[in-house]
Amino acid sequence: MKRLQAYKFLIEPNGDQQRAMRRIAGSCRYVWNKAQALQIENHKAGEKYINHFAMCKWLTVWKKEPDTLWLKDTPSQLFQVVLKDLVRAYKNFFDKRADFPSFKKKTGGSSFCFPQGCELDAGNSRIKVPKLGWIRYRNSRAVEGIIKNITVSCVAGKWYASIQTERDVPQPVPTATTAIGIDMGIARFATQSNGSFIAPLNSFKKHQQRLARYQRRMSRKVKFSNNWKKGKTKVQKVHTCIANARKDFLHKTTTMISQNHALVCIEDLQVRNMSKSSKGNSEQHGKRVSQKSGLNRAILDQSWGEFRRQLEYKMAWNGGILLAVPAHHTSQTCPCCGHVAKENRLKQAEFLCVDCGYGENADVVGAINVLERGQRLLACGEDGSGRGRKTPAKPASMKQEPTEATRHEVSHA
Repeated sequence: MKRLQAYKFLIEPNGDQQRAMRRIAGSCRYVWNKAQALQIENHKAGEKYINHFAMCKWLTVWKKEPDTLWLKDTPSQLFQVVLKDLVRAYKNFFDKRADFPSFKKKTGGSSFCFPQGCELDAGNSRIKVPKLGWIRYRNSRAVEGIIKNITVSCVAGKWYASIQTERDVPQPVPTATTAIGIDMGIARFATQSNGSFIAPLNSFKKHQQRLARYQRRMSRKVKFSNNWKKGKTKVQKVHTCIANARKDFLHKTTTMISQNHALVCIEDLQVRNMSKSSKGNSEQHGKRVSQKSGLNRAILDQSWGEFRRQLEYKMAWNGGILLAVPAHHTSQTCPCCGHVAKENRLKQAEFLCVDCGYGENADVVGAINVLERGQRLLACGEDGSGRGRKTPAKPASMKQEPTEATRHEVSHA
């Protein structure tokens, strides 16, 4: 089994290397915007989409133009990676997984990728990349595997190197034997079917007032002045602190869950739809815009999508299985009798079945139903959601083997 893993380190370039990295980042940004503008003009002219192979031919043309001779100072392999990223961005847009690719700004984050020609000297804590030479880095852990590529990025004035490696590992066998269902929420970040729960971090909420204060100070300064740049640096540092705290919390939580359980069932939440704005338009104004805005902010602060992404690959690394099941009616379905009704949950945190009288915390009930649906999906190929029914469905046969489609889904979970 091949494992792709990334190691991110803080690097310490000297002054000449920092200036060279800024020039390389600017060149990559220019190629992205140039190719994006070419694609838009080509679309307006009624022509077909330009593929990656045809777009790479334009690189030689741009390097020979008198105004862009400075593109020769950057390795061509970096520009090819940029064009591949643009092709992937368009593919995600066509598949409705992302918005239309936008132009990159100079004030945005700077990053570029070296697909080959990189070396690592772990003994002396140095990284060698083309055109830049040896760069010192904070060696915090050992790097295992063969280096595939190195991505250099700048965040809040600090430079980082993300080293992607590939290595062969034996097929993992889970040490744990338990199954768990997880209900995601805001008051409780993750409630498990065994009754325990993980409290939310609310990283953005903790720093919201300080961030707003720095943003107000920045707004009073002349744009692009030295004082404005200093204010922007403070705002970036607060955002970086929020993001780092959230990443640390998610990594620790997903590692704990993946190591303690062999089967994890979660809700298939559509975060983008859940966090849509309710402002409306000029013709039809939205209702309770401020309340919905606060709810959207709280939802995005939990980072449910990143939680699912980390949990997915960590479960695979530990030999476990992650299943995502439909989330509708999970907190309105009685796990005892199967009765589904809105009246079962009259309060946010309390569940009381109007049919059999079963009572429990609403988040725990949701986690129990999520686990039941995941087990049914794994055993019989059914999610057991019972969309639209008001009476409990007939239990599926426990002797039924998983179908080929189910095996395919489980193997890719």
